[in-house]
Amino acid sequence: MRGLIEQAGADIEVDSAGTSGWHDGKLPDARSMAEAARRGYDLSAQRSSQVTQDDFEAFDLIIGMDHSNMANLRAIQPCGSKAELKMLLDYLPDQPLREVPDPYYEDGFDSVFDLIEAACAAMLRDLTAKE
Repeated sequence: MRGLIEQAGADIEVDSAGTSGWHDGKLPDARSMAEAARRGYDLSAQRSSQVTQDDFEAFDLIIGMDHSNMANLRAIQPCGSKAELKMLLDYLPDQPLREVPDPYYEDGFDSVFDLIEAACAAMLRDLTAKE
C-alpha cells in the first residue's frame, strides 16, 4: 500500500501490524520480501508489530486480511473508537475469495501479492475519491 500511495502522490498515512505478537520486531518472511522486491517494493524497513487499542483512535480505517483477523480486531476495539474495520477483499467485490489466503505454508506468494495489490489499488481509489 505504501508503494501505491507513493506512486499516486497521495497524502495517506499507513501502518502495518498483526493481531498477534508472535513475530514482534522481525522482518517479513523472506519469500514475501523476495516477491515484493520482484514487484519493485522494498520491505527491508518493515518490522512486525501488534495492533494496539491506541490504533483505533490513531487511524480512521483498520483492515483485516481474514475472518480470524477481524474477530481479533473486534475483540480489542474500544467501544466508541473512531476506526472503521473492513476486510481487504471488500474492496474487490467481484473477487470470489473473501479472505486473503495465507501463503506461509502453501507458498503462492505471487498470487497473494496479486490479490493484495488489486485490493490496495481499489482501496486507494476509494480513499482518494473521498478527499
